[in-house]
Amino acid sequence: MRSLFISKISPNSACLLSNFRFRIPIAALRSFTFSSFHRSPPPMPPRMAMVSHVDSEGPLARRLWNKCRRESIFSMYTPFCVCLACGTLDVDTFRHVVDQDVHFLKAFAQAYELAAECADDDDAKHSINELRKAVMVDLKRHASFVKEWAAEGGKESPINPATVKYTDFVLATALGKIEGDKGLGNLATPFERTKLAAYTLGAITPCMRLYAYLATEFKGALGADHGNHLYKTWIENYASKDFEESAARTEDILEKLSATLTGEELDTIEKLYHQAMKLEQEFYCSQPVSQKTVVPLIKDHNPATDRLVLFSDFDLTCTVVDSSAILAEIAMVRAPKPDQTQPDDQITRMSSADLRNTWGVISRQYTEEYEECIDKIAPPATEEFKYEDLCTALEQLSDFEKRANNRVVESGVLKGLNFEDIRRAGERLIIQDGCFNFFRTATKSENLNVGVHILSYCWCADLIRSSFNSGGLLTQVTIHANEFAFEEAVSTGDLVRKVESPIDKVNAFRKILENYGNDRKNSTVYIGDSIGDLLCLLEADVGIVVGTSSSLRRLATQFGVSFVPLYPSVVRKQRSLTEETECSWKGLSGVLYTVNSWAEIHAFVLGCEN
Repeated sequence: MRSLFISKISPNSACLLSNFRFRIPIAALRSFTFSSFHRSPPPMPPRMAMVSHVDSEGPLARRLWNKCRRESIFSMYTPFCVCLACGTLDVDTFRHVVDQDVHFLKAFAQAYELAAECADDDDAKHSINELRKAVMVDLKRHASFVKEWAAEGGKESPINPATVKYTDFVLATALGKIEGDKGLGNLATPFERTKLAAYTLGAITPCMRLYAYLATEFKGALGADHGNHLYKTWIENYASKDFEESAARTEDILEKLSATLTGEELDTIEKLYHQAMKLEQEFYCSQPVSQKTVVPLIKDHNPATDRLVLFSDFDLTCTVVDSSAILAEIAMVRAPKPDQTQPDDQITRMSSADLRNTWGVISRQYTEEYEECIDKIAPPATEEFKYEDLCTALEQLSDFEKRANNRVVESGVLKGLNFEDIRRAGERLIIQDGCFNFFRTATKSENLNVGVHILSYCWCADLIRSSFNSGGLLTQVTIHANEFAFEEAVSTGDLVRKVESPIDKVNAFRKILENYGNDRKNSTVYIGDSIGDLLCLLEADVGIVVGTSSSLRRLATQFGVSFVPLYPSVVRKQRSLTEETECSWKGLSGVLYTVNSWAEIHAFVLGCEN
């Protein structure tokens, strides 16, 4: 039984289905009835990180930063940054990066000087000169920092190729050498010169924001446990109020310089910003780390002896909208009108009005009984992880889900759905940003022995197949879900039941691993978002929770399950790792790891080189 029902169909739906640009409009989404316990809409910040579009409002720098979240997360999960965050980074590696900072600062100072010369507005010119002065102060302060960490003999590290790429990019931008922009050949007018100043700030701003972001994340991951941190001074410098204000000033100047630019010119700034972020990510990825690390998860993977098995839920884990909403939308739009005569040779269907009313009754009944079931199976809270008790409790929830599915089948609401409609709807499902790219990267890697399995309550596996086929992944992914029964490409209303409950899911999970056998060492990752995924999340070596399902947390914590953010957990594991120990991720630990995006999952599991 799905957790999401439609209480009313939007007036736009008929047109929506007729041309099959099947991206559910906001008006339609507002008409859906969400179960307040099973899949309640999460707070905006965590969920927005999972949605595949970026808010178009707000300051320019914030919009650009949000569009480049992937690069910032991939940078944060590099072995270099994880080791720096926990304080165990090899000193020689740290010295090398400190030396590279000097090259960055010198390039910024030169770029600011050129930008100030271009700025027509006196206030903007003054602000840019102030930024340049701040960089010169940083250079002096950095000189003492370099001296403190200098290698024996005072020998400087050679400049890193990734450093050269970024500094060359910044200076080329400041000189007007911008790929694809043909309007900078003549800087005779004040407007043209100001535009170049804006472009220069667009290439520098992301570096400032990224340093502030990383240092703040490092400090947050450490919490109060950083008193003896080897690189405490570095972290506190970039996480300081002063550096944040400096980054914010750079963003404010970018905003002012861009105020009069055209849409095409703003697109150029976005491209420059994104290119700068990619170069920053490349810089962090390129830093040599000789010590053992916990990231990426596949770092020691040998395809001859190891196997990575990736499992994922589908609805609201891979997708933005629950599949039951899509199927209900199709059913209601395609249902006959009350006065419409149905052909004798077709499956008899209820009218659109009756269908809408029936959906409403089923939805209300499901929501009420679901809440009662959760209340019934939730014991008094305990700090001890009690997996067997949780399994027993979820057996009762599984019985409830199967009874609910019986009601759906008996009601006839699934009768008459056309296979072609379902296929087209699946092709146009909105997928969470980064989801398909993660699976595509994993399955195409020649250095991985990997299997990918989708375990879903979805009533119609063909909807999932169509979605993955549109992403070019159908042959790489095995889908385990319920099936519609069809007669001549039209659904009969019956279900071929395969995965209806938490117990069904975990049994399928175990069976898949059993079928793989013991010819290789199996490492398992399960990605999910709801109570239906709970047992699989816990049995996997790494259980990753996306979204913020209140019902999942509410029930799981009653049985002693802990939810912890993934990145701080990675930092803690790295801090305790030694050359003599092995980093182990083992199932049934009672700990689940939370993320805000698929980029985190990708960076953690596969790393930035994939």
